[in-house]
Amino acid sequence: MTEDTRPPRTFKGLLRWATTPPQAWGVYLLAIILVWLISFYAGSLKPKKAPEASPPAVTAPKG
Repeated sequence: MTEDTRPPRTFKGLLRWATTPPQAWGVYLLAIILVWLISFYAGSLKPKKAPEASPPAVTAPKG
């Protein structure tokens, strides 16, 4: 068996890896595509029907 002497992966290590030049471009493009997909999905949802409530009666101000 081989000994694994690498330190355990941490969020800080992942962040450092994701911000180095080659990976940073990929992470940036992935984030842009993810934001676009979420906004496209949210925009394609049908709005919920509001309960049928009559608008308040319009009255002329008394003066």
